[in-house]
Amino acid sequence: MKTIFLIDDNTTNLITAKNLLSKYYTIYTLPSAEKMFKFLEKINPELILLDVFMPVMDGFEALSILKSNEKYKNIPVIFLTGKEDEESEKRGIEMGAIDFIKKPFSPPDLIKRIEMHLTTEKDNEPA
Repeated sequence: MKTIFLIDDNTTNLITAKNLLSKYYTIYTLPSAEKMFKFLEKINPELILLDVFMPVMDGFEALSILKSNEKYKNIPVIFLTGKEDEESEKRGIEMGAIDFIKKPFSPPDLIKRIEMHLTTEKDNEPA
């Protein structure tokens, strides 16, 4: 089963997404980007779902650190955001996020988009 990290400072979002996705994936829910980096020392996920707006370290800063680290730069990151903001979306994609999903998310849409990106990433791996 593929592993996904879900980072969000909202406990309700973590529980909702974990309940939805744990049927299909191994899900680690983490309340901050700092905790994500501690887990990355032990576990290498196939995908990271990352909230944009969090206290202390926001999603942009976390993505920047991920993309600048040789060990983590190829992990696909999907941003989750409750804010409809084209500028943030543009910035995230330019920094290397592979998608933006608006919160509250539609369960079928979230599942389909994760599935699509994990399939795409697998298809792009060298043989």
